Order: sequence, then structure tokens, then C-alpha cells
Amino acid sequence: MSAKTTDIFGQLLKAEGLFINREVMRPSYTPEILPHREREINDLAAVLVPALRGETPSNVFIYGKTGTGKTAVAKFVGKELILKGREMGKSVNFIYINCEVVDTQYRILQNIANHFINEWNDHIPFTGWPTDEVYAKVRAMMDKEKCVTVIVLDEIDKLKGDEALYSLSRINSDLDNARVSVIGISNDLKFTEFLDPRVKSSLGEENMVFYPYDADQLQDILKNRVDMAIKPNTMDGEVIPLCAALSAQEHGDARRALDLLRVSAELAERNNSPRITRSFVKLAQNKIEIDRIIEVVRTLPNQSKLILYAINLLEKENKKAGITQAMNTGDVYDVYKELCKKTRANCLTQRRTADLISELDMLGIITARVISKGRHGRTREIRMSSSPKEIINVLQEDETFRDFANYKLKGQTRLTL
Repeated sequence: MSAKTTDIFGQLLKAEGLFINREVMRPSYTPEILPHREREINDLAAVLVPALRGETPSNVFIYGKTGTGKTAVAKFVGKELILKGREMGKSVNFIYINCEVVDTQYRILQNIANHFINEWNDHIPFTGWPTDEVYAKVRAMMDKEKCVTVIVLDEIDKLKGDEALYSLSRINSDLDNARVSVIGISNDLKFTEFLDPRVKSSLGEENMVFYPYDADQLQDILKNRVDMAIKPNTMDGEVIPLCAALSAQEHGDARRALDLLRVSAELAERNNSPRITRSFVKLAQNKIEIDRIIEVVRTLPNQSKLILYAINLLEKENKKAGITQAMNTGDVYDVYKELCKKTRANCLTQRRTADLISELDMLGIITARVISKGRHGRTREIRMSSSPKEIINVLQEDETFRDFANYKLKGQTRLTL
């Protein structure tokens, strides 16, 4: 068995790859050049330059949709700030924290403190210390180093509560020899509306908005990465424009454009193709969309899963019966009620079910179009917009749905075993 496995990987390693450096195509990679973000780089640098004079830079909130270069620009400017600080002999620190991972006051302060830890200090544990003690440790370390520290809180809207931001908003008044500036990054333009007024007034000194890339700008970004990541003469000329055009339609998301191009190259490589063609882009687009939908379905609440299963069952039976008419909320609710009985789940009201159907529509898993019936009022036409087979497979990962494989509809709305 081990010899066979070795042979399998041996054969794969012998195959000619298409990548020079695969990591360059990942969104986590920060390039030396950030095309079409020169203005944002200069604006952020202008805000942070006081740090090199030993002064306190303004706090900044950076807004923009996913894939507009917010994190890349912040990291790029931070790297340049550190290099210039070393050149000038200035004590400047740059700390990046992703709040999707580090989301509590204690963890934020612990991460900041551990940045200052050296070989003679003990690390602050993951949990266990009083938060006030960690805060005091952070203050003492900063004052001892007499530094200016820029703290980036990416996905700042994912923080649990305002306590962490409140601690950072008052830290400068508690420091004697050091200064702190906070950069908050968020996709949510309305994030600050829900902040404690004290935090909002202290932290929200300056705002920057990153606008989506257009198709031409995305092409430049992709060309820049391709030169470093893909072997020469292995890509058709229409691949980059196609990836850029498809991603520009989805809010100018550079991450999606990079993922689309990377997955296209990976699919070509797995198929032993010497070239990346537009057909692989189409395959990659489908694969990425399916993967996204699958991940969304996996994380749905149980009631939403029951409604989605009901829609799948109805669509399947309608196709068998040759019915082309879309189902409506009432049809779905009847099947949903039967599923609730079978699973002994609490049955929601039809109105609440309609709200959950709207949420599934918003996520792109189904389409639920409201149409007018004239004097008969309005109704909602519901159809699956994703692969029913893929959806069912994901739902049946949950043991609640495993016994539903043999369920059939009796008529159009009743379930039988």
C-alpha cells in the first residue's frame, strides 16, 4: 500500500506544473507594487507620518467592499513605516490583528502585549489573567520602549462588544512616554453607527473609503501577479480579461479575480493541459460558486435547512411530474410543516418562514421573485438557483436529514416514507 501511494505522488511530481510561485496568486500575499492604490497609499502614509516624528497619528477607519485592497494597503504602508523608522532610528511598532480570529478585549490586549515580549519576559497566557492586569502590562511595556505603536484591527466589526475599542480609545491618556494610533478596517459602512458614543468620538478621527476596481484595473492587478506566479507562454490571451470582467461584475473584487485565475490554472494543471484557456476559467467559476454555496449551506441554522430541504423536495417532485410552474410560499410551508413533524422540530409561523425564504434568496441559494397577480394580490415564485444534488449532499451531512433520502411527496405537499 505504501509503495502504491509513493508511486501516485511520484507520478504527480513528474508532471510539468504551470506555476512558478503559487503563493503569489493568493489574496494573503502582499506584493511590492499595489496597482491603482497609489492615492490610498499616499493618503494613509500622510496620516501615519507623525509617528516618525514621535507624535501621535490620527486614528483611521478604512471602509470598502471585500477585495478592494484595504488590508494590502494597510500592511504595505505599515511595512514601509517600520523600514523608515529603522532608517531614522525611531522606535515605531506596527501590529496587525484580524478580529475575525481575535475578537475579545482580553485577546486583543494579549496580542498587543505579546508583540513587546522579549526573551527575558514571560508571554501572557491565552486566558487566565484579569483584563485590567493585561492592560496595565501593555501600558508598562509601551512606556518602557518609548515608542509610537500603530495597531491595525482588520474586520473590526467582528469584535465582541466595545470594551476592546474603549480600552484603546483611552490608552493615550494613560501613557507617559508612548503613543498609540488605531486603524480600523471594515466592509460595513454603517459599523460606527452602533459604537458606544465615547468610543466613536475618540477613535473615529479620519475615514477612508476604498472604491471597487473596474475591469481594466483588475486586468493590471492580474497581469502583475501572473508575471510572478505563472510560467511564460502557458496562458491564452483572453484568460486575464475574462477573469477581470467576471470579477468586475461582482463588485470589483480583486480577491475573487485572483482566486478565479488561480483555480483556472490549477484545473489546467490537474488536467495535464499545457495551457490555461477560457474553458478552464468557466470551470473554475462554477467550482468557486459551488464551493461558496456549500460553505453557506453548511453554516445555516437548522430551521433554514429544513426550509431549504422542503424547497429541494418540491422542485424534485415537480420535475418528475413535468410541472414547470414555480412553487410558492404556501407550497413550501406545507412541506416544511411535515418535515418539522418528522424531525420533532418547532414549527415556525408562515410569516417567519417567508422571512427565512427571503434570507435564502439574499444568499443566492434560491430565487424568490415576488410577482403581481392583479386583483388576486401578490405571490412569490420560488426556484432553486444552485445545484439541488450538491445542496442535498451537504444537508445530509447533518444527521437530522440523513433519513430523508427516501422521503417522497404524496400529491404535491404531503410527505410519506
